[in-house]
Amino acid sequence: MNDIHHLTGAYALDAVDDLERARFEQHLAECEDCRAEVASLREAAVLLAETSAVAPPPSLRDSVLSGISQVRPLPPVVERTRVVHRRWFPLLVAAAVVAILGVGAAIWQPWSPSEDSSLTAAERVLTAPDAQSVAIDLGEAGRATVTRSESVGKAVITTEDMAPAPTGKVFELWLQDDQGAMIPAGLMPPGEDNQVVLKGDAAAATAVGITVEPEGGSSEPTSDPIALFDFSQAA
Repeated sequence: MNDIHHLTGAYALDAVDDLERARFEQHLAECEDCRAEVASLREAAVLLAETSAVAPPPSLRDSVLSGISQVRPLPPVVERTRVVHRRWFPLLVAAAVVAILGVGAAIWQPWSPSEDSSLTAAERVLTAPDAQSVAIDLGEAGRATVTRSESVGKAVITTEDMAPAPTGKVFELWLQDDQGAMIPAGLMPPGEDNQVVLKGDAAAATAVGITVEPEGGSSEPTSDPIALFDFSQAA
């Protein structure tokens, strides 16, 4: 496929191979138009999954199948008039999918900001109405902030100028339950500035901890936390 912009529909429906996915995701990082189109197509796919089904007339399916080979997605353009027309393309694709599957959309659900599929997992936590943060200054080791949203059920840790773990060690993240037990929640990647979504359900957690562990991590802490973010102190 010479024009990588054509992959928006296939990528949104997870109908690409690993090589195409890698190439297209690299392209997505640089193409705002394709990111918007993928988000729109995914929204349409989710909406279709939540609609009630009605059988379309046979003539509609035959008409779509006969004409679909002539439909060609356009690459991103900058002219205002072309952009306006191109914004209809995801809706046309969704209509074609409906007809081919023999399904009609009978219910329309408006999207709320919290359901915006264009947001990353971290952004959904950070922008949640009930998001609360706890920041700890680690001195020469840097600074870290944990943000938790009970409605999303996740926590995000953001580090600034964080010193690396000792040689042969890693920083491991933990969710502390109301009994004080520490539950593994992932490893911090290398680098001074990171933003990581903790694994597991953070809704009922009382705190997040960071410990220094052997490479590969541990199933339970082998050292005292170098930082403990107590949600009772969250702002």
